[in-house]
Amino acid sequence: MLRLTPLAAAALALAACGEHDGNSTSISFSGNSSDGAVSGGIDSSGNLKINANGFKADLKLPKFSVDASNFEMNGVHLYPGSTISSINVNGGDDGKDNGKDPGKVRVAFTSPAGAATVRDWLKERLGKAGFTLSADGAGLTGKTDDGKPFALKLSDQGATKSSGTIDMGG
Repeated sequence: MLRLTPLAAAALALAACGEHDGNSTSISFSGNSSDGAVSGGIDSSGNLKINANGFKADLKLPKFSVDASNFEMNGVHLYPGSTISSINVNGGDDGKDNGKDPGKVRVAFTSPAGAATVRDWLKERLGKAGFTLSADGAGLTGKTDDGKPFALKLSDQGATKSSGTIDMGG
């Protein structure tokens, strides 16, 4: 439970200082430890819920949005002008694998460029950051710098816009 508590604190900090520009980001997290299960998140309306081994919270916070400048992978931000619609963190460690479950992260976003442009932009920068990636259709697959699975899926949403998801870990 303790390792997910910093994530909840970070979500609160983002909500407290983020600006609402018409878009809003939802964040969810879940995990298990010897202390029990923990889950929670902030939805796109600003509702924060936490359920952690007997502790429950349900609060209303201001809406906030996360964009390319607020998110990075080994120092690499998303394509400039991108906005994040959701972040989901699963802390793993369900106790069934002797603590070897590394957890997973999924980020959903939109970018102000076509899928191929975003893919190539990220491939170049993430490659310099130690990721081992190859093109997979409009996306990328491979490994992070520490050997964890990485997948980027993109689809065009018109000539100058794309949407995508990034999955890391697992």
